[in-house]
Amino acid sequence: MDEMTRGNHLGDVYGTTLERIKAQKGSRSRLGMDTLMWVSNSERPLGASELCHALGVRMGSTDLDVENVPTIRALIGCSLGLITIEASSSIVRLVHFTLQEYLSSNPSLFQSPHSMMAEVCLMYLNFRCVRELCPTLVSALPIVPFIEYASCYWGKHLVKEKTDRATPLALLLLIGYEEHIASRLLLLHYHESWDFQYSYFQMFVSKGFTGLHGAAFHGIGEVVPALLATKEWSINERDNNGRAALSWAAVGGHEDVVNILLQLRDIDPNVVDTKYGRTPLWWAAGRGHEGIVRMLLERGGVNPNTADAKYGRTPLWWAAKRGDEGMVRILLKQADINPNIADTEFGRTPLWWAAERGHEGIVRMLLERADVNPNTAPTEFGRTPLWWAAERGHVGIVRMLLKREDINPNTADTQYGHTPLRCAAERSHEGMVKLLLQQEDVDPNTPDTKYGRTPLWWTAWRGYEGAARMLLDRADINPDTADTEHGWTPLRCVAERGHEGIVKLLLERADINPNTPDTRYGQTPLWWAAERGHEGIVKMLLERRGVNPNTADTEYGRAPLWWAAARGHEGIVRMLLEREGVNLNTADTQYGQTPLWWAAECGHEGIVKLLLEQEDIDPNTLDTRYGQTPFLRAAQHGCDGIVRLLLEREDLNPDIPGPNGETALDLAAFHEHAGVVRLLSKPWPSLPILVDTRKAADLRRNTLPQENLLSNSKKRKMHLSDGGEQRKKHQGAPT
Repeated sequence: MDEMTRGNHLGDVYGTTLERIKAQKGSRSRLGMDTLMWVSNSERPLGASELCHALGVRMGSTDLDVENVPTIRALIGCSLGLITIEASSSIVRLVHFTLQEYLSSNPSLFQSPHSMMAEVCLMYLNFRCVRELCPTLVSALPIVPFIEYASCYWGKHLVKEKTDRATPLALLLLIGYEEHIASRLLLLHYHESWDFQYSYFQMFVSKGFTGLHGAAFHGIGEVVPALLATKEWSINERDNNGRAALSWAAVGGHEDVVNILLQLRDIDPNVVDTKYGRTPLWWAAGRGHEGIVRMLLERGGVNPNTADAKYGRTPLWWAAKRGDEGMVRILLKQADINPNIADTEFGRTPLWWAAERGHEGIVRMLLERADVNPNTAPTEFGRTPLWWAAERGHVGIVRMLLKREDINPNTADTQYGHTPLRCAAERSHEGMVKLLLQQEDVDPNTPDTKYGRTPLWWTAWRGYEGAARMLLDRADINPDTADTEHGWTPLRCVAERGHEGIVKLLLERADINPNTPDTRYGQTPLWWAAERGHEGIVKMLLERRGVNPNTADTEYGRAPLWWAAARGHEGIVRMLLEREGVNLNTADTQYGQTPLWWAAECGHEGIVKLLLEQEDIDPNTLDTRYGQTPFLRAAQHGCDGIVRLLLEREDLNPDIPGPNGETALDLAAFHEHAGVVRLLSKPWPSLPILVDTRKAADLRRNTLPQENLLSNSKKRKMHLSDGGEQRKKHQGAPT
């Protein structure tokens, strides 16, 4: 066991242990090996009681003898520790997954395990105590715990390994199958595996599920002739699930059973399920059973276009959706096949599914037919095969579709008006964009119907430079088309989001208007680039002839210089100041605050220095919100360097008081900015003498508004929140 735990020399360990099991005396040897055979070859994990009952079956017996059923402790002992029991579920498992690998690689250890297991299952089901059980039970009884496994899997074991001894046992079971509990348990298991609701299981009865249905379900072809000879059968009779025996055989892919049934004189190869109207051909095609499809079509009289009654899906529809090229090839060889039949749920054709799923081979086969309509769109959203292929990035399929002369490359969906080109551009499928733009009849300017956004708009927003370059190479492209939601142009999008490469491409065109404001707040591309701090884009825009550097937004009247100063973008401020005609003193319309006021407010010393170097700057402008100059704000916030820079200006008026008569010195003393107090105490020209310190205390108690008592950091956060709120309004990505 130590060697097994460490994973060392497991083959030798297992081999030695198996030899010890075989060397046990009496029945222990057989019991130990049979235990390993069942655990390693069962179709699903067995519970302890199931395994014990399986090993308690004696060949030739007609009823269950509980005296022959071993205990699980005996099985563990006989297997010498090679099996283990899960405490939570009582499931029996091999002690290690490598043991399963070892047993599978040594098939000679067990002689015909599946045929033996099939015989045990059939004998168990034919026991008198089992045959007398009520056929309407929904689960196994504790007295016969092995009945559920035997009912569901005897056929699987028998199909894997045929045995002459099992045939009469299967025939005995199937003759009275309709009234046997095994048929009900089988159908319950089948429907559970297909996610039917349990309430349906409880209502379901196996009435009508005959032995012929059971033989077809399990695929036991060798028993069918003998079963047919027992009485006169209604070959096309449907069970309570609405299926005939031929349909069950087609579902399971049992070619030998289908072959036998198709040779019967009265067989109807087009027999339709009463529940959903599905034919044997429908089932075989949907499950990928090519051999059965061939047999059905070769028989003659089989309609390849019969669709189910629930959703109108044909065999070709299913084969195309699944990507089954061989099946599609077989079906398309039928002279009466209709390749354009769409389902009744959403109107999706076989070509639609193949294009959407990327099944190139199937698309090729369908498009080789002249009667295939490549433009058929579903009733839901109206998205054509070309639309989906472009959206999914299936270049090969798009290439094939575009070779069709009757293709319409501009068909937009009915939900948002998105064209194939828009889909490819927005997804950055560059190869797809190139293919579509090579078509002369492709319109590169078609906007969507929701927000009026063109393919170029989307490549600009996403920053897909390669796709944008290809679109701009089209002679008929309109690079300035704005969306209808906010009036955002492609240039505005890339200026805000910082896509320099696309900005360069756009500004190289003479038909671009770099000053186009949006329709929401009148913000230009330069406004956005300055606000976001994209220096390279600001540089390119300012180099463009005709760019107006003073255009302010229509909401608060804030110009590019205002935002660059407020945000601390020193490089952008420098570039704007170098531009002739920039208005330095333009205050916003909300609070009358200038670029200098905000630079002083936020402590951007380098920007204050740049602004004060301009001759026509006005350092004395009062804002309308606080009634304070840049000098007062700098003193209040303790910005020593900015206070010094302002004091060096001869045109500074340091005597301008705040709204309550407070001076810069009052504010600095009140906020305990010692450095500013020392600066203001020096004999600067026309500067008043230091006030009595009691004035600061009085100012704190009586004079200053409550808002000015806020802490420094809190006030700055509050001041910038106006701009921050506006910024949030414009940051949302387009829907």
